[in-house]
Amino acid sequence: MTRDTDLDRTGNQDDDAVNGFDRTAFEELVEAISPDAGQERLKFRVTTHWTGRTRSETVIDHYEIGGKRIDRRFKVVADEPHALGGLDSGPNPQELLMSGLNACMLIGYVTNAALKGISLHTLDIETTGQLDMRGFLGVSPDVRPGTQRIDYTVRIGGTGTDDQFCAIHQAVMARSPNYFDLSQPIRMTGRLEIVSRPE
Repeated sequence: MTRDTDLDRTGNQDDDAVNGFDRTAFEELVEAISPDAGQERLKFRVTTHWTGRTRSETVIDHYEIGGKRIDRRFKVVADEPHALGGLDSGPNPQELLMSGLNACMLIGYVTNAALKGISLHTLDIETTGQLDMRGFLGVSPDVRPGTQRIDYTVRIGGTGTDDQFCAIHQAVMARSPNYFDLSQPIRMTGRLEIVSRPE
C-alpha cells in the first residue's frame, strides 16, 4: 500500500453521504483490504454474564479490524418473558437473534442503495420465528429445540426502480454475514471451564 489507511474511520460522514452512509470512506476501506493480506480480518467478541434467574448482561468492549483493536463499550440485556420463568426485563435470546439478523440485513440494504446513489425514505424488516417448546423443554426428544423456519418481510422505498431494489435484495442475501450464518450450517466449537466456588 502506498499510503496508510485508517480502517476504523468509515463511521465519519462527509459530503458524499447518501442515506447517511459515507461512500467515499467505504470505497477507501475496500481499497485498503483488497491488496493487503491481513487487513481483511474483522473479529468481534462478546462476553455474557448471568445476573440471576433467566436474566443476562452481555458486554461488548472492543472489536478488531486489520489486526487493530478498537475500544468501545455497550451492554445488551436479555431475559425471558414471565411465561417462560423470567422477569421480562429485556428481549429474549430468540428476539435478539432475529434483531441481529434484521440489523445486519438492513445495513446491506442501506449500503447497497447508497453505493447506487439511491436515497431511501422507508426501510423496515419484520421477522418471525416459531419454536416448539417440547424441544427445548426436553418434553420430547423427537422435537428439535430450535426454530425450523424464519420468515421475514422487507419494506423498502426510495428513488430506485423496482429492478434496482430487487438487485439490492439479491445482493443482501448473497453477502449479509448474519443471513449467511443463519441460512446454512456453520461450525461451532465450545469449551467448558469448571470454576471452583470462592472460599
